[in-house]
Amino acid sequence: MYRSLNDFFQDWAQEEALTLKVLETLTDASLPQAVSDGKRTLGDLGWHLVSSVSGMLGAGGLQVEGPGFDSPTPTDASEIVEGYRRVSEKAVAALKQHWNDEKLSEKLMLFGFIDTTYGGLLNLIVRHQIHHRGQMTVLIRQAGLVPPGVYGPNEEESAAMRQ
Repeated sequence: MYRSLNDFFQDWAQEEALTLKVLETLTDASLPQAVSDGKRTLGDLGWHLVSSVSGMLGAGGLQVEGPGFDSPTPTDASEIVEGYRRVSEKAVAALKQHWNDEKLSEKLMLFGFIDTTYGGLLNLIVRHQIHHRGQMTVLIRQAGLVPPGVYGPNEEESAAMRQ
């Protein structure tokens, strides 16, 4: 849980960069890739990362302009990347304008069943991004692309270092 907004902003800057690194790997042709029929596609997961920033903060009472959870997934990979950049920027600006460090320790019932704090909500948003990035890296490889190294080198980067 975050106890200061500055701690969150520092963490978010790192996680935002890693999420963009994954999203920037996507191509229009890779967006339909799914682990199996009827499951979320690579594009759906990418767009979910975009819509969840404003959606989750909205569940905590902070209005951030961005697509809703039910907005259709774009078919253009660059729209997902730009959508993420925009919503991330707007989220940080809204947090700076409307929340303070004291707010982070206030209790919050999220989605009607998650008993947390506002700092816990910020923690959940970061962990949610990490969770779906991991899913996306598998689908990126299944789509025939090379996933980026995130918290360390990927297979190809590791092989290059051994040479």
